[in-house]
Amino acid sequence: MIDVMLLGMITSRREVVPVSARITVSLPEALLDLLDRLARRWSTTRSGAVAELLRRVEREELERELEEGYAAWAEANRKDAAAFLPAQAEVVLRDRG
Repeated sequence: MIDVMLLGMITSRREVVPVSARITVSLPEALLDLLDRLARRWSTTRSGAVAELLRRVEREELERELEEGYAAWAEANRKDAAAFLPAQAEVVLRDRG
């Protein structure tokens, strides 16, 4: 179960600007122990460790997407080169001769 409560900061205009959200997360004991170990290792709180883990997952997903995109781009470039190389070679050989 996850419960969410938004926290905020009141500005001079009496507007509430969200700072962060407070959530309640239920974890098995083994995962809680792991979270505590990570929090100690990274010198942060449980919340800080969860935030860092989420940032790392987001970064890994972005890197994976970029890798897939670059691989697709490289394949498209290889196909273009294969299609146009014979014509380019013909021009080069004609100009040399």
